[in-house]
Amino acid sequence: MGAGAHPVDTGGYESTVERTLSRLRRIDSRPDPALAAPPPQAVGGPLTLADLYRDHRMRLVRLAVLLVDEPATAEDVVQEAFAGLHRHWAGLRDEAAAVGYLRTAVVNGSRSVLRRRRTAREYVAPHQVNARSAESLAMLSAEHQAVVDALATLPPRQREVLVLRYYGGLSEAEIAEAAGITRGTVKSTASRALDAVARVMAERSGGR
Repeated sequence: MGAGAHPVDTGGYESTVERTLSRLRRIDSRPDPALAAPPPQAVGGPLTLADLYRDHRMRLVRLAVLLVDEPATAEDVVQEAFAGLHRHWAGLRDEAAAVGYLRTAVVNGSRSVLRRRRTAREYVAPHQVNARSAESLAMLSAEHQAVVDALATLPPRQREVLVLRYYGGLSEAEIAEAAGITRGTVKSTASRALDAVARVMAERSGGR
């Protein structure tokens, strides 16, 4: 920290990040009337791939959008995750294992997208909020939109951890499984990510 710089209160920003992503989760969890009720033949029957697709697809797409910033790319990532689930269906023991597989596949697929962007020298970190649908953004306050904007500037793993924790509502153990890292790495990565969000938001608010 240079001379004259002031420490940033990351604790306050952690609360802001949590409120923002929790708000997005509530917005995105609104039921789609077209999907709210399962077809009659599915009630009481064994879990099928179609059940998982109906119940979890949109939530996974919205998670992927926060990781890759592009709705069309997020759709592709989730479609590939379900294709992989189909290939491994016989080896999964229950719904929790299937959902865990899907989350991990979405994280890994999002990482692959970002790696390809860097390799092609096409990826520039977003300088404005473009990771949510227009409808979701319209329901956020200016402060919450600023948080999503700041999240978009983070390195992929830092963004993953914060999104999985506060938007996905996952525990440290679940984040570690989905991201393929240790619980200790989850903690340290979250701390660095919150520091980075705090710096970005402090710099932007100070520049107004």
